[in-house]
Amino acid sequence: MLGGSLWGILVAEAQLARRTIGNAEGDPPAPSGWYGQGRGGPALKIALIGDSSAAGYGVDEVEETPGAILASGLAEAADRRVYLTAVAKVGAQSKDLQGQIDKVLPVEPHVAVIFIGANDVTHTVPIRTSQRLLGDAIRRLRAAGVEVVIATCPDLGTIEPIAPPLKQVARAWSRRLAAAQATTTLECGGRAVAMASVLGHEFVKFSDLLFGPDRFHPSAAGYARMASVILPTVLAALDLAPEEDVRPEYARGEALLPIDVAVLEAARHPGASIEPVDAENAPATQSRGGFVLLRRRRRQAETDVEAPALHEDEDPAEPSSA
Repeated sequence: MLGGSLWGILVAEAQLARRTIGNAEGDPPAPSGWYGQGRGGPALKIALIGDSSAAGYGVDEVEETPGAILASGLAEAADRRVYLTAVAKVGAQSKDLQGQIDKVLPVEPHVAVIFIGANDVTHTVPIRTSQRLLGDAIRRLRAAGVEVVIATCPDLGTIEPIAPPLKQVARAWSRRLAAAQATTTLECGGRAVAMASVLGHEFVKFSDLLFGPDRFHPSAAGYARMASVILPTVLAALDLAPEEDVRPEYARGEALLPIDVAVLEAARHPGASIEPVDAENAPATQSRGGFVLLRRRRRQAETDVEAPALHEDEDPAEPSSA
């Protein structure tokens, strides 16, 4: 009887939270296109895959989307032109990743950035199922020679319309999923950035600034915060990290750890990433089997966000008539 009563409370609170949040309507501005026009060197190609966190639901201008922020930051930091292919969709779950990958592989991206997990939690997808689907997606991308950076599931316990005890359930589920995602990502050859710690600390402290009107999706400032956390790991995946950020700094909390320990530690440090160990960074006295690097990469300086150009070497301020 107690279990049935608790389940009834959770169902009722979930329905109330959905009514408070509302249904997502309309698509965010499309950020696909060219960035960093006029810069030299071969262009970098980046794919943005996943759910509303990647699509930028709730913003009005393309310059406010995570894709535009990430591509502009990458162009500035690497001093290269960047071509972004953004296929993320509002409401996407892990089961939708394969369809999105179908769309980006013909472009032959150098790196794919994936935001996924929140809708798996809200639709009560079993964690093992989410983990398996994500692993399949990462392996497919890696087999095609694409570097992969995963933004793990955010902490849904920070969502204000969700009341206790559903809040505690959502927090526990989302954090368990984030840990499983990070483990799978490392095992499949990708890099994972812990988003739960970012939303758990900063989005609570500055909720009025970082959450949008529905109190569920981030605001433009919130998306910018998330993109700034991802960018250093994207640069590292492309071997473009700043010189001072190449080797781990053990004095400031970076460490070579077993995967299960690294996953737990990453959740305590906003924006921490978990990355594979290469021969250059592995201490000679440590076995690399089963170990990964916990990194706390320096964030890049803020840059002006561009609107995308439809064609290479086109001025984004003067869109093509095509």
